[in-house]
Amino acid sequence: MKFKNIFTIFSALCASLLLTCCEGEKDLIIIEGNLPIKTSTLFLVGDATPNGWSIDNPTPMTASDDDPLVFSWEGQLNPGEMKLCLTKGSWDAPFIRPLVAGDKIGRDGIADALFDMHAGDPDNKWKVADKGIYSLTFDLRNWIMSAKFVREADAPEIIPVQTENLYIVGSATPNGWNIDEPTALEKKSDYIFVYEGPLDAGEMKACTTTGSWDVEFVRPSYDGCKINSSGAEAADFVFTAAPDYKWVVDEPGIYRLTFDLEHFTIAAEYTGSFTPTPKLYMIGEATEGGWSWDDAIVIEASEGNDGLFVWEGELGRGSLKASSVKDFEAAFYRPAVADCEISSEGVASHEMVLTEGPDDKWLVTTAGRYRLTFNTTDMTFDAVYKGESVDFPVLYMIGDATAGGWSLDDATPVTTDTENFYQWEGILNVGAMKACFTRDFSAPFYRPADSGCEISETGASSDAMVFTTDPDDKWTVTKAGKYRLTFDMSAMKFSAQYLESAVIVPRLYMIGEATAGGWSLDDATEYNHVEGTEGTYTWTGELKTGTFKACTVKDFNAPFYRPSDNNCEISENGVSKPDVVYTTGPDDQWKVVKAGKYTITIDIVAMTISAKFIN
Repeated sequence: MKFKNIFTIFSALCASLLLTCCEGEKDLIIIEGNLPIKTSTLFLVGDATPNGWSIDNPTPMTASDDDPLVFSWEGQLNPGEMKLCLTKGSWDAPFIRPLVAGDKIGRDGIADALFDMHAGDPDNKWKVADKGIYSLTFDLRNWIMSAKFVREADAPEIIPVQTENLYIVGSATPNGWNIDEPTALEKKSDYIFVYEGPLDAGEMKACTTTGSWDVEFVRPSYDGCKINSSGAEAADFVFTAAPDYKWVVDEPGIYRLTFDLEHFTIAAEYTGSFTPTPKLYMIGEATEGGWSWDDAIVIEASEGNDGLFVWEGELGRGSLKASSVKDFEAAFYRPAVADCEISSEGVASHEMVLTEGPDDKWLVTTAGRYRLTFNTTDMTFDAVYKGESVDFPVLYMIGDATAGGWSLDDATPVTTDTENFYQWEGILNVGAMKACFTRDFSAPFYRPADSGCEISETGASSDAMVFTTDPDDKWTVTKAGKYRLTFDMSAMKFSAQYLESAVIVPRLYMIGEATAGGWSLDDATEYNHVEGTEGTYTWTGELKTGTFKACTVKDFNAPFYRPSDNNCEISENGVSKPDVVYTTGPDDQWKVVKAGKYTITIDIVAMTISAKFIN
């Protein structure tokens, strides 16, 4: 009886619960509105922000102590555009954006405006109209933002630049982006330099030396400062390695440019019109410059025929297309059919179109020397094979296992006298690596066919190789030393022979606002290794007031050499504390309180630093 009563009670309870559940479903509560955006980091990115469009080093905001989902930032914004990201390193992630594209941030400010967050299009951005110091607040709990104009921007520090030479370089200048032969200006006095001549529509900046992009440039104080028949949009400029601001000439013509390197001003006088020679820009992995607009092959119109463009030179295997403007969104000259082949037999079809899409390209299947003819009048294309390449393309190795790390500018070159067969001997560190013909991270790379392929004293664990954009597999060096590497592109085989042990001398870099390159890893200042020592590095040069730290790998997520105390100062009295630590956090940095010329010496074995003030 007792068991039966218990069973009856249990059945009643179950029925009651079922009824309650059903009743609960009828009264289901729907939460309306956006949920809080939960993140511990928030960054500003755009040409209006201090670090420009660098997605690897965007400008960080600070979370509130009272509410970790309310972020604030105060600093200088320049005329331009901006949006916000939650993490570094990817343009494919969701961004915080205004509801309306071009929503203005200016002296009048913005109060409690709603914002949106999504990836992809529409790529809405705020537009900063007035240069100045702003206070920004983003409330990720309630999806609202505010922008307050605090005051006018600080005048940039002006240290007169004494130089014998000044050059302009860029797509607007006669010599384009040729840093080895930029366009020279005439020196009129100690600080005044003048250029008189044509400027095309395009970008430009100025430099005091040739042959290197890793130097300070004369730039506008904000990116995209216009030069046209009304003159220069803003007269002031800066002298710095980063961010990579450039003037934009939006009206071709004859100009007289006057640079004053004492007062940091530019004057632009429009003196006459001219019709630039039409140009085509050819890009693609088949070309030497890859998909980079800065390194695009420039083809000028034939004399007396503005519709005929002829070029002769080396092409590798891969695709190509051409445009009259440097803009991936613009229309391109393409084949009328996808993957129209260019080979030793010529081109498969002569028909050419000018269209934004589909993204069809010519496909070079035989590397060699060619004469290409683009006829934009009758829309035909021709390719004449002139023979095998005189020089085979250079293969580049990158990765933290190589001397140049992940910098494409410092990639390790591998040359060959035999087509499709490359061999290299040298030192490899413990780390990862891959190889490419085109110095472009979006281009295909040579990689192991299997992820986790290791290189050690026993060689490579697998010899199969692929040429692909993804997945991003790499060879992993587990034993540092001297190796002989062989890339056989015909058989798609890779081999590694361990030759001997070797003393690995890593490169050491310095970054920070106290340095010429600022916080740009691409423009990081390199120390000199003291020969005969195991880990002593030295550098002599100008330091600004501000902070810096040091690294052996150009990666913000890697460990850095830092002071053991965040209050460590560098001044005319040297460094206040000599102790060095090697850690990912906290993000302590040395603080330069007296600008000037210094000799900085770091010993990564003894973990000490010294600073000698010169003047």
